Amino acid sequence: MNIQVKGTIAPGYGVASGKGGDSRFPQGTIEMQKPFFQELGLDLSPYFSGTLNISIHPHRYRVKSFKYTFINVKWSSIQPAEDFSFADCRILFNDSSFEGLIYYPHPDTKPDHFQAADILEVIAPKIDGLKYGDELILECDRTQIDIVIVKKFWKY
Repeated sequence: MNIQVKGTIAPGYGVASGKGGDSRFPQGTIEMQKPFFQELGLDLSPYFSGTLNISIHPHRYRVKSFKYTFINVKWSSIQPAEDFSFADCRILFNDSSFEGLIYYPHPDTKPDHFQAADILEVIAPKIDGLKYGDELILECDRTQIDIVIVKKFWKY
């Protein structure tokens, strides 16, 4: 069973795609990581070499069980090994549907470039016309990811 949530495309660091100007990763981290994930059984070749940063504010997500998890992946000679997980998702935008994967570098092994709690990083095919600020629907597999509303409590 799937769950849908409205999301907005948000700017990211540009490190995954290589557009952020980080000289350590000129072609982007996703392009560098693809061969390692391929060797571990996950083919990312159908997807754009970058991530979509999708804000689901005021919601947050809770991990239940990822489809893929890879531990201790040494994908760069200048970075420590990291753990990565991936979950199925679908992007609904402009009357079209795009299969994708939620890309989750585990924060406890990630050296930098952390995401806000309401941002999901998604790997997907290139989606023409999609830009910062655009709204879309993100559909997630409820057995892998849960979407929850954040409730604010006021203190007096």
